[in-house]
Amino acid sequence: MGYRIVVAGATGNVGREMLNILAEREFPVDEIAALASRRSLGTEVSFGDKTLKTQDLATFDFSGWDMALFAIGSDATKEYAPKAAAAGCVVIDNSSLYRYDPDIPLIVPEVNADAIHGYSKKNIIANPNCSTAQMVVALKPLHDRARIKRVVVSTYQSVSGAGKEGMDELWDQTKAVYNPTSDVPPKKFTKEIAFNVIPHIDVFMEDGSTKEEWKMVAETKKIVDPKIKVTATCVRVPVFVGHSEAINIEFEEFLDEDEARDILREAPGIMVIDKRENGGYVTPKECVGDFATFISRIRQDSTIENGINLWCVSDNLRKGAALNAVQIAEVLGQKVLKKG
Repeated sequence: MGYRIVVAGATGNVGREMLNILAEREFPVDEIAALASRRSLGTEVSFGDKTLKTQDLATFDFSGWDMALFAIGSDATKEYAPKAAAAGCVVIDNSSLYRYDPDIPLIVPEVNADAIHGYSKKNIIANPNCSTAQMVVALKPLHDRARIKRVVVSTYQSVSGAGKEGMDELWDQTKAVYNPTSDVPPKKFTKEIAFNVIPHIDVFMEDGSTKEEWKMVAETKKIVDPKIKVTATCVRVPVFVGHSEAINIEFEEFLDEDEARDILREAPGIMVIDKRENGGYVTPKECVGDFATFISRIRQDSTIENGINLWCVSDNLRKGAALNAVQIAEVLGQKVLKKG
């Protein structure tokens, strides 16, 4: 006996990836529905060796469905997630809408799977921001050993984090560089992204940080420990898929780099590739399509008393979005619903 699963936003980057990962991980599905907006109605999407036709999100009846994986943005989620939840279907939401609601659990299964039981307050579970998800997978096992005081993170985030339009803009602008008669002005991004980096993701806030940076701070505190101080600089880079992060961690007590490496090697969801030689590290291009969060460049920071530096890379469409949502569904099934 399996689950009746809904994927809302099935024609987008993340929705398609959710369908791929449900099939790859052999999630126990009895029935699956792919939902999209009216303009995408009837579009075909793949689920393993099957082809699904999208149904209309606006008229769909969620009654009798077990879980709905939402990848439709905050505005549409605000309208349809409460309807699904009221119908008894547990919503796992990829947007930012519910992440900071104290009555809704924000979950990365390798880090805080036990928080799943809080879903029952509103029948909704939140999926964290892509840049936060991969970072907290790395932070949690180290925090359990030595207690983290402060994190300084600089991100190098791929254009797929801005959706298909972001990927198209990088592609079109890159081609235009080699064609002197072609001009592709920025639309999705504030400046040209081809052969450039942009220190601006999401809107600016009053203190000068961007909302993406604020998300990393707030979500790390909610998922790992409210006492951790976090400061972030989030940067968009001309990479199609895969977010990278340079993370500096200050601990309450000394943690040797070799012990840190061993802890991370044993931690769930992490692959350590850390050789001090040419190519002995992972780049975003190499992580595409993989489930793991990759850690490299682990080394002591001699400028502070108890510091470690590391490099963290993950496929943002997978661990940062679709994979994490499916893993939440797996935890919900195993710990709560117990079918399949």
